[in-house]
Amino acid sequence: MKDGELDSVDRAILYHLQQDARRTSSNDIAEQLDLSPSTVRTRLNKLEESGIIRGYHVDIDYDLAGYPLYTKIICTAPVPERDTLATKAREVHGVTAVREIMTGKRNVYVNAIGKTHDDLNRIASELDELGLDIVDEQIIRDEYVCPYHGFLETDEAPDGDESDEESE
Repeated sequence: MKDGELDSVDRAILYHLQQDARRTSSNDIAEQLDLSPSTVRTRLNKLEESGIIRGYHVDIDYDLAGYPLYTKIICTAPVPERDTLATKAREVHGVTAVREIMTGKRNVYVNAIGKTHDDLNRIASELDELGLDIVDEQIIRDEYVCPYHGFLETDEAPDGDESDEESE
């Protein structure tokens, strides 16, 4: 598999995993795609080894977990330092996600949680000390993740051809 060259089977596997990776087994996916479980496991291993699947993440309701303040902190970082600062931001206690943005001045988005406003102030101060310029902070009510339906939008359809098994 070359970078960015997923066939319809790989895309369908990714789609099904995005729906609920924890409760979706290779057997479940195989049944949906009319493939053998070993073909799906082989494909999953390749997707993981290539870095396309970077991990399996839990979706947490932070409010129910006792962290009622969920915020997005929008920052500006000098472009040559953006990746370094984004990596350092991930180490700040309370930070749950960091996104690097390729365009504009608002080029680092940090998601963070806290129990109190003091927690959020501490996180903001630590980000500032790293060299990130905070330009906006937003309290998030909730965030929902959904599968990318584009993995299923193609002229190719999984055809149940299991020839990949024998060639791997």
